[in-house]
Amino acid sequence: VQLQASGGGSVQAGGSLRLSCAASGRAFSLYNKAWFRQAPGKEREFVAAIRRGSGHLYYADSVKDRFTISRDSGKNTVYLQMNSLKVEDTAVYYCAADETLILSQIRVGSAYDYWGQGTLVTVSS
Repeated sequence: VQLQASGGGSVQAGGSLRLSCAASGRAFSLYNKAWFRQAPGKEREFVAAIRRGSGHLYYADSVKDRFTISRDSGKNTVYLQMNSLKVEDTAVYYCAADETLILSQIRVGSAYDYWGQGTLVTVSS
């Protein structure tokens, strides 16, 4: 599967952005889907994920209640709605997908085989 992320940009603190990740290739519904981010000088970190099949949602504590991950199976797209953005949310955001990871790996970046190119989100004060 090939992933194409979009929707990044610059926004003031407190604002909102919606990221999109469009997939081509095999049916996206077969994959666990996630968003990760990497801030300058920091390691990549988990943001949110959707479990294949059940559709259960998982969030990092730092974004819970502010970010929402969702999917549109008809469009083969996964979204990340980001509200109440903070300066510390500034990062390059990556979408990722994997068909075979187990539940305990859903927050682990190295468990994902497919990655989009990243989209930059800049939040200013």
